[in-house]
Amino acid sequence: MAGKAAPRIGVLALQGDFREHIASLTELGADVVPLRRPEEIDALDGVVIPGGESSVMDKLSRAFGVAEPLSDAIRAGLPTYGTCAGMIMLSSRITDGIAGQHTLDVLDTTVRRNAFGNQNDSFEIDIPMPDLGADPVHAVFIRAPVVEQHGSGVVVIGALPDGQVVAVQQGNVLASAFHPEVAGEDRFHRRFLDIVRRA
Repeated sequence: MAGKAAPRIGVLALQGDFREHIASLTELGADVVPLRRPEEIDALDGVVIPGGESSVMDKLSRAFGVAEPLSDAIRAGLPTYGTCAGMIMLSSRITDGIAGQHTLDVLDTTVRRNAFGNQNDSFEIDIPMPDLGADPVHAVFIRAPVVEQHGSGVVVIGALPDGQVVAVQQGNVLASAFHPEVAGEDRFHRRFLDIVRRA
């Protein structure tokens, strides 16, 4: 991290709940900046892709010229955490994306958008995730995706009682279908910052 006292984290700030991630990471001592332009990527130690509308985020990231250099940087090892729409953006495959929807294709998963229904079908649940500690994670699902398939290099961190996978990690890429930043749950952000420090 180039001798910095605090890791410099960019939160993709084109659409979605990027402000909540900025607040969560700032509280944990990171130097957090909004990411909107491709030339900002090189100065970062890690990136967060927030929840929002994945198809809109995809279009804006391409329109702003961020998508390709960001994908390249993640493939080169830039630690990244995606929540909800961010998980969709990171995934290699979408089973029900809208016509022409692209992803960053850096996480060997197949995801289904809005797997649990619309906004009215949002829910909260406590999920045991031993990797993150003894206490279950309070997960808030808002028009959330689900991981339908994943490659052998992907580690499952969390799944619903019915087995549906909702949190994964592959190398320096971490993703959750839910919103820790909404629930005041900081263990995913802490894990992400640990990945950044080790990178």
